Amino acid sequence: MGKGSRRSRRAAAGHPPLDTDRARGGFPVRQSGTDGEWMVRASGPGTKAYVCPGCGQEIPSGVASVVVWQADGLLGEDAAIAGRRHWHPACWRERSRRR
Repeated sequence: MGKGSRRSRRAAAGHPPLDTDRARGGFPVRQSGTDGEWMVRASGPGTKAYVCPGCGQEIPSGVASVVVWQADGLLGEDAAIAGRRHWHPACWRERSRRR
């Protein structure tokens, strides 16, 4: 049996290909603020437009954002994730100054 590259051995073993969009998004990080506990995940350029809750302006498709949901939501994790919102990264960092 010949030696192949590690990648070709994985493909032959039936491993799914890497989802690069998901990998670039990273893992959520817990952040604490005066407004509570939050889970924050970087989101690469998407295919959908969102409205930033910090400034009320559109985050157009193709522009990176951060996805935020409550880490300490009263209604549980599923409800918190369903209520997640996309923010401009700068708006998220400066949110405490807007209140």
